[in-house]
Formats: sequence, C-alpha cells, structure tokens
Amino acid sequence: MASFIGIEIGGTKLQLVRGDESGKILERKRFTVEKSKGAAGIRQQIETGLSELTSQKKPEAIGVGFGGPVDWKTGKICRSHQIEGWSEFDLAGWLHKLASVPVAVDNDANVAALGEAKHGAGQGSSPVFYVTLGSGVGGGLVIDGQIYHGATPGEAEIGHVRLDREGTTLESRCSGWAIDARIRALVKEHPDSPLARLASKSSGAEAKQLGSALQQNDPSARKILDELASDLAFGLSHATHLFHPQVIIIGGGLSHLGELLGESVEKCLSGFTMEAFHPGPRIFLSVLGEDVVPVGAVELARSFCRK
Repeated sequence: MASFIGIEIGGTKLQLVRGDESGKILERKRFTVEKSKGAAGIRQQIETGLSELTSQKKPEAIGVGFGGPVDWKTGKICRSHQIEGWSEFDLAGWLHKLASVPVAVDNDANVAALGEAKHGAGQGSSPVFYVTLGSGVGGGLVIDGQIYHGATPGEAEIGHVRLDREGTTLESRCSGWAIDARIRALVKEHPDSPLARLASKSSGAEAKQLGSALQQNDPSARKILDELASDLAFGLSHATHLFHPQVIIIGGGLSHLGELLGESVEKCLSGFTMEAFHPGPRIFLSVLGEDVVPVGAVELARSFCRK
C-alpha cells in the first residue's frame, strides 16, 4: 500500500503524519515548537519525526503546509511572521535530500482548503473556499480538486481584505486575538456578565470562553458573536462575488463556536450578496479540525507525485 508523509509547520506546533491514498492518517508525530530555537530547531524536530515515520517504509512523496507565504512552484519559503530563520529557505530541496522523494510545499491555509475539499466538509463540491479563524485569518480556494493559486505568491489572503478605507482588515476584526481584545473590553464594561466572569479566570485566549457564555444566553456574548458573524460575512461576500464558491468552510479555533457561528454567517452573507447569487454558498464548519493541514498535506503529496 502506498503511503505519503504530510507535514504541518506552524508557529506553535509541528505535526508529521503518514497517510494512505484515501487521506487516512496511519501514524503521527507531534512536537511543540520552541520559538527561541527558531527554524533550525523545527528542522531538527522534522528530521527526528521523519526518520521515525519512514524507518519501515519509504513514502511515495512528502507534502507540507507551511504557516506563512511560500513559493509553491519551487518549495522555497518566503518568510515566517512568527519564527526566525525561515526566509528564503529551500524547504523542498532540504526535505528531498533527507528522504529522496518528491516534495510539494504550499501555504497552510491552501493545504487546509485542499484537505477539506477532498476529505472533509467540501467533498463533492466545487469551488470550495476555506477560511481559518485562529491567531490570524487565512484562506484557500480549491476548484475541481486543485488549489487555485493565480499569480505568485498564490495565497488567498482573505484576512487582509479591507472592510473600510481606513485600513480595518478582516483579520483585525475576526482573528482570535481580535476577539480576545473585544472580550477584555467587555469585562471592563460589564464585569458581572457570565462572559466577564469566565474570561477573568483566563490568562489570555479569552475567546475560548465565548462558547460557554453563549450556552448561558449571555447577551454580551451574543453581541460579540453577531459582530464576528457580520464582519466575517462581509469579508466573505467579496470572495463570493469574485469566485462563486459552492460551499464556504470555516476552520480554526473560533470554528469551535459551532453551528451558531455557521448559521449566523450564512444569514449575514445573504444580506451582503447580490440577489442574482441567492441563495449563495452553503456555510459549513470544518470536519477535519486539527487534522485539516496534515490531511491536506498528505493529499498534496499524493496529487503531486501523480502528476
């Protein structure tokens, strides 16, 4: 049975998996990124994990989802916004020397979009637009099972779409850190609200408490959800008008808010799009969760070596 290696390289975590033709993960190695050790430390972890995953059987190819801009044609990293030491590094060439197999490298949001389109909530649909709401906001577009790149650098940077002429971006409104800041402001205004009480017990990452506050029918939490859904839908209306996706998939940490978020975004999106496009794309939540980039990386490897 053919197997493929999928690698997710992020600012806080590193995952290496071995998967099969169907995208099923057979084996996994996970590491915590030590930011102080920079890219060199991550490469050392990759060497260790790769050696363990390939000790019994050589893979057909390696796919990588990298957390930052890359040159997907060459496999060279442009830069990392979180970890020093990646700029202009030939990641594909380095991995090829280690494993002697074909290597494909792409932006992690593109790879996540591929994973959801082929093995997740987007199966059977095209085009599929994926947006991830985490520490930042990223996106990817898959058409007929292929990542759409356009001109270089080829990332669907939905997070940098402006919501006004003053420079407010989707990321500045809908990222995890943006919601954290909004909750901290709310704590000062309404210290007795359920969300304020929950958030006061957190040391950062206040957004993780939003779901619990919503379950308690907290009006303050509902206000933040409604603002998030409206801002996200407004940003996604541009992707809808330009690319006409059949489905839009929401991933990342904030997708854990569940169907309340999905339903609210779908309702708001209808109000921001031309009537000619109604009913518009369906909104789904990621079904692959934390495996979205590793599964997408396995699929990237599989498709790359089949060309």
